[in-house]
Amino acid sequence: MSLGALLLVPGAAAQAEQGTAVRAVQDTTACAAANGPGQPEPLKATTITTIEQVYRCIFDHYYGSKALDGRKLLVAAFAAFAQELHRRGQDRPEAVMPALTGDRSGDWDAFGAVYQRVTGSLPQDAVLRQALAAATLGGMIRALGDNHARWQRTELPPGYQPGQEYGLGMTTFPSSGLMNGAPQQALPPLYVRSVLGGAAAEHDLRPGDVIETVDGDTPFAGGVLSPGVVNLLYPSYPRTSAVHLKLRRPATGRTWTVALKPALYEPAAKTVAAKLLNGDIAYVKLTGFAPKAADAVLKAITDLGTPKGVVLDVRGNRGGSSAEVDRLLGAFAHGKVTAYLCDGAGACTASRTDDTVPLLNLPLAVLTDRDCASACDHFTSAVKANGLGALVGTRTAGIVSGPATAYALDDGSALLLPALYHLGPGREVIDRSGTPPHHYVPTTAKDMSTGRDPVLARALTVLAG
Repeated sequence: MSLGALLLVPGAAAQAEQGTAVRAVQDTTACAAANGPGQPEPLKATTITTIEQVYRCIFDHYYGSKALDGRKLLVAAFAAFAQELHRRGQDRPEAVMPALTGDRSGDWDAFGAVYQRVTGSLPQDAVLRQALAAATLGGMIRALGDNHARWQRTELPPGYQPGQEYGLGMTTFPSSGLMNGAPQQALPPLYVRSVLGGAAAEHDLRPGDVIETVDGDTPFAGGVLSPGVVNLLYPSYPRTSAVHLKLRRPATGRTWTVALKPALYEPAAKTVAAKLLNGDIAYVKLTGFAPKAADAVLKAITDLGTPKGVVLDVRGNRGGSSAEVDRLLGAFAHGKVTAYLCDGAGACTASRTDDTVPLLNLPLAVLTDRDCASACDHFTSAVKANGLGALVGTRTAGIVSGPATAYALDDGSALLLPALYHLGPGREVIDRSGTPPHHYVPTTAKDMSTGRDPVLARALTVLAG
């Protein structure tokens, strides 16, 4: 799942376009779009039937399926299965990848037969079997190399209420390298980006606090951010064990250790927060393109009176609805293409500004960073390509394969797949590369710890001319 604090809402994964619940499907080999919103179905064991659903769902709904060789999926799935067998000390002599011919159905039958023969020889251990199925599914989906394709299996903690989150109550930076499967892109140090509530708030963690160790391990090994270490900072239920951190606060030089126990909490951060700067500049922080986010931003600006410019801060914004992107862009220009969504045959449809939105007629500066992803990538690339304002900060994440739809699976989980792929307003590829800013201004942990914001300072200078 995404590396933000876990939103315990069905469909609220790396991208929140769907906001849909997961329902079980009747056909044991087909998948259907999740039908919600609402509470998810109770989770069941993930079985060979679930794995087959995912395999067939990819060919039924993924935009790149026509050119996809099923052997690529099955080889990756079996490799992950074999690795998990070995890791758990349960390898079997019959766990050998079968010969594949390129016939999708025939190859699945061969794969499924070996999978069932191997798992049939294993102890009747539900935890072991679930781990093997999860590893197999993960390997299959990773073979797509698509940052919007994922498997979502969310178990709700006891006492959960809508709007709550589960975890340590914080977000960290950097994380975009992990989100797009390229941890080598991230640079040290790893530090606290925001404190949302929960254990992090209770123990007085603050933005800019450097995380030196996680359960005794350093986040960076050989200059590469460790997914295993960082994933400890984003626990999902039923993981309840405390995470031990060694921290350093750059503003004071203090170092200390703390044990943070994951739990449910009410997030303190708002999707939209605004204030007036320098007497006439509207500053708006937008943490995600959730439903009605665009209207909330525009109301926040007008509530500040008659500002002479807008600073929109989308640093750390993990995305959401592309319709909200188009609506917000409609406040700064009309008649503009904001992106193209294309099918596997290359036929593209333009997304456009929502021209029902009144123009603000105000200069715009957008604050960006490497954790601006998905719909945020869409927004920033459209701002730059259409000349709607200045981007200030660092390059965006480049995690914008295409809008994902959730498909329900028989175990109560969901498969998220994009049916279309995203291109920028000039049909340029934003995915994997991101959008570079007009004004490159990085932020350090010390900046955050001491309350300095060089990105905002540069943006105000830009707007001042």
